[in-house]
Amino acid sequence: MKRLFILVALLVPVVLTAQTKLSQNIVDDFSARVAAHYQLPHDSITGYIAEQLTRSGNAGLDIDSTVFDLKKDPVAFDAALKYLYQYSDCNRQRFITNLRSMGLQTNSVFPIATYTANKYKGEVKALMEDKTDFLATYTGPVTGKKPPATIAEVAAANQAAATAPASTSSGNESTATTATGNAEATTSAPAADTRNWEVRPLFQVRTPEQLVEMYGVNNVTQHDAINLSGEKEGEAYLIYPDTDNELEVQFDGENGNILTFSHYPSKWKSPYGIKAGDPLDKLIKVNGRPFKLNAFEWTNGGMVSSWNGGALEGKSVIVILKANNTGDPKQYDQVTGDKILRSDMPALKKLDVVIESVAFKAAN
Repeated sequence: MKRLFILVALLVPVVLTAQTKLSQNIVDDFSARVAAHYQLPHDSITGYIAEQLTRSGNAGLDIDSTVFDLKKDPVAFDAALKYLYQYSDCNRQRFITNLRSMGLQTNSVFPIATYTANKYKGEVKALMEDKTDFLATYTGPVTGKKPPATIAEVAAANQAAATAPASTSSGNESTATTATGNAEATTSAPAADTRNWEVRPLFQVRTPEQLVEMYGVNNVTQHDAINLSGEKEGEAYLIYPDTDNELEVQFDGENGNILTFSHYPSKWKSPYGIKAGDPLDKLIKVNGRPFKLNAFEWTNGGMVSSWNGGALEGKSVIVILKANNTGDPKQYDQVTGDKILRSDMPALKKLDVVIESVAFKAAN
């Protein structure tokens, strides 16, 4: 009994020194350093982390917003540490060296190293096997990003573009010409389009008034939101209506905003790089594997019914596909009716299937 007491007494200090939680200042420090390095071109560490977060699904709807503010997402924060540990070959000393290279404060490095090594000590073999698979298709870091624009920044950029001496136009979008003295007015050379085409700030919008502030009263209209069955589902708002850049925004309360793209070509920088008009092969590539979809000309025809465990699984991405080449009944009949299709079905490749519309939903 005495030996047992001594053994327990010896073990207690070891247990107490195990880092089980990081203080907020350490979380803030790591988050800030990741954000800073993500803005550097070709940064290998944050590039690796960002790509792994994207592939694993821990990045959520928008990888840039997640990486720039890891402290607000505990799941993504821990995943980022895991992938940095993986990047470091699950070697504690190499992990510490990489933390220091990112410029973390000295009093942050060792707690993070202890916390991470303890948290993932049972996953080392799996992490190293995953790294091998990852590197087989990894093409290198895509960093050098800018922090997500705020609503005010979008409004300022679009206002500046609207009042510029010359700009290109489409539909309701603004145009301008210049003239000198009494000389005949002439159209100047098209100016660069400096409007903000990032969709990320739109997930933070809460009112129609904010849309008007961002894009101008002449570029926002209200209309009925219609579901796939042709029934009204509340109200929606169109930005740049009746143009190639038309985008629908629907406010869904606590369920989050829904952004729908159904026009192309479009200048919007949509999540995951998916746009209306994109070919089927690109969608398969983004998902990382073939998926399932409803056959055409039936209930919810052309809608992706399952991402089949791919990268878009659980991401609230709703895609409707359409076939451009429907003139061959022998091919088209294979993909119509009440049935489920696989996206790698040979007939679909011959029918020039593209994205007709894509909707992204983000929680508030």
